[in-house]
Amino acid sequence: MAAESVAEGSKGPDRGGKWSGGGNGPGQGATRPWSRAGFRPGVLLAGLWVLTLGLAVRQATAVLRLPQEERLVDLFAWLGDNGVLRLHDSLYDGDQPFTGTPFAGLVLKPLTRAAEQTLGVAWTFGTMLLVAAVGVLAARALPGPVSRRAALCAVPAALSLLALSIPVRNTFHLGQTSVLPVLLVLAGWLLGGARGEPETSHRADKASVERPVALSGTGRALLGAGTGGALIGVACALQPATVLFLPLLWFTGRRQAAVTGTGTFLLCTLATWVVMPGDSTAYWIHHLAGAGLGGPADASANQSLHGALLRAGLHGPAEIVLFALAAAAVGWLALRRAVRYARDGQPLLAAAIVGSAAVVASPVAWQHQQLWVLLAVVGRVGRRTGDRLVWPVFVAMVMTLDGSALVPKVAVFGVFGENAVLLAALLASCVVPFMRRDAAVWDAPEPMGALSRPNLMLELLLIRVWYWAYSWVRGHAPDSRSLAEGHGHQILGAESFLHLDVEHGLNRLAVRTQWLRDACDFYYSTFHFLVPIALLAWLYARRVPRYRGARTALGCATLLGLVGFWLYPLAPPRLMPGLGYVDTAHGPQDLSDPDFGALTSLSNQYAAMPSLHVGWSLWCAVVVFMMTRNLWLRALGVLYPLMTTFVVMATANHYLLDAVGGVLAVVAGFAGARWLARLRERGAPAAGPPPGGTDGRPRPPETGSAAGPSDGSAAGVPPGERSAAGPSAGSDDGVPPGGRDAAGPSAENAPSGSPPGGTTVG
Repeated sequence: MAAESVAEGSKGPDRGGKWSGGGNGPGQGATRPWSRAGFRPGVLLAGLWVLTLGLAVRQATAVLRLPQEERLVDLFAWLGDNGVLRLHDSLYDGDQPFTGTPFAGLVLKPLTRAAEQTLGVAWTFGTMLLVAAVGVLAARALPGPVSRRAALCAVPAALSLLALSIPVRNTFHLGQTSVLPVLLVLAGWLLGGARGEPETSHRADKASVERPVALSGTGRALLGAGTGGALIGVACALQPATVLFLPLLWFTGRRQAAVTGTGTFLLCTLATWVVMPGDSTAYWIHHLAGAGLGGPADASANQSLHGALLRAGLHGPAEIVLFALAAAAVGWLALRRAVRYARDGQPLLAAAIVGSAAVVASPVAWQHQQLWVLLAVVGRVGRRTGDRLVWPVFVAMVMTLDGSALVPKVAVFGVFGENAVLLAALLASCVVPFMRRDAAVWDAPEPMGALSRPNLMLELLLIRVWYWAYSWVRGHAPDSRSLAEGHGHQILGAESFLHLDVEHGLNRLAVRTQWLRDACDFYYSTFHFLVPIALLAWLYARRVPRYRGARTALGCATLLGLVGFWLYPLAPPRLMPGLGYVDTAHGPQDLSDPDFGALTSLSNQYAAMPSLHVGWSLWCAVVVFMMTRNLWLRALGVLYPLMTTFVVMATANHYLLDAVGGVLAVVAGFAGARWLARLRERGAPAAGPPPGGTDGRPRPPETGSAAGPSDGSAAGVPPGERSAAGPSAGSDDGVPPGGRDAAGPSAENAPSGSPPGGTTVG
């Protein structure tokens, strides 16, 4: 399709370097050959398509390689020999009741004759085609102007994100039909167009009058107003929560489509009621549009507001009244917001807002029905470049990771992880102030230089997901006992040859000395996370330029540690049989038990090389040494990794060579952070406008630059190093976040002809 969400105007690049296709949407630029797009965009596009195809093959393989009884479990439970769709009894009785609407059951009944091996293959690839169609529609409906690189990469990026999302993966596993209603609604809403009241844009680089949601002639030829409404009506008959899109059609001026959609919905539902009166009564009245089907409504997989209230302990009439009032309020507010953004030329965001409200207000919203929330990733939030990433990263994490991976394993945060999708749906439908297209920073966000403080929420999200990935890789690394013990004997042999085998003596000393044993156990279980987190928080608050490099160095070192865990599984001294080591924290282990008691429920116990306890403590020492000249603090910083090395050997958790491996990982981590910083500086755009300005006259030298007094020339100085060249190098005292750019003059001083954000470094 071809969405006219891009401002009307002549084809070609506008002043901001964007491509507005004169009503043909952001994808028009994709028809140009790769050779004109340049080498890097071509490589990026090829990589995205390879990733997309790889994910598609992986998903299809994961489904089709399963045994018949474990593949498409819901579909074959309904269509099998004893399935409710094959028998003539009620759809909603038995051990495996149907969870869809009676109309959906009526549509699926003809497939019962084909409920064989080939149906699984056809269903899997048919679902893949539906998902691909949703991704293409979403990518082509991005509000313009869209850069040409974004237009090229939008489709494979959307398909990859869909393939990774929990709703799509759950749909493939269960054999559900939940992707079809989403596709029908998007097709009817986006392809059918809308005639909302035009709004006047105040931006100089857009046309004075826009048609926000209207489509080009191609779209209108494919779908008229009546056809678009009919598609949405069919979707409502398949998934009743999407009935919220009918008032959206009405309030955006598409009243013929709204009437057609309402009529189609009623016709499909009433016709099914005539054919299947008992099932229709059971679904619409006894189960209140599906409540109680497919599992207990208070299960954590049900991310509707009704499910959250039940999990909170509310039951009975009070819960029903509260849910009805809250659902009505959410629907009303979401419709108001959606109409506003639809008239602003953001139809996909409007659909995501209403769809998220449908997830909240539905009696049940199982995992395969939550795809609407993922579409809200297109909303733009934040004035700065770093702030723009918070919302899409949050939505992507919520929709691709389990809720337990999003929050720390602390009881007080458990309710947020349990209701993560519901929280995201509420934020998208009612709370998040998405940006309008006439905002001054719509496509030119304020740059963030080296002195700008990163967005705290984004940092916390990335740290959390990084730690989850660390725990996952550590837990899934190879854990063969014989291999890990063989590596342990290799380490002990090397240490014996080098006369470095001191672990056994230190362990026996701790076992004999009770106070030393208790101190080492407390130190080992406490300081490993507490000290690095405290230092990161202090750097973020007081030393922003240093924070970025230190955080990257810690991440690189941890990544190298994960590589070591995977390539070289190593049994620590406490898990080496017959050598006399004692686990001071857990006591002697029953090495004849292949599971080693409860320890393996925590993590992979063979992740010992390198020692990240020692590595992280060395990182802390380097940070302290760089940040202060106080001799006492530096002494404590140096003492910290030495004490950690002693403790990990005294508690029989690491060898001395593990500590050496941790040191090497941190050294490589700092080197990697420095290399990445230089790479960013090399790829940064030219700093500031030309010396002559737009009027041809020389510009006076900057007087407030972070580089101190100069002759106005920055030749030979890399952009990322000028911020630290003045008297207060390494400090941001007196400089507000984002107040000056490390790459040249500020945006306020740049001439009108310079590209927006052209001086961004960080």
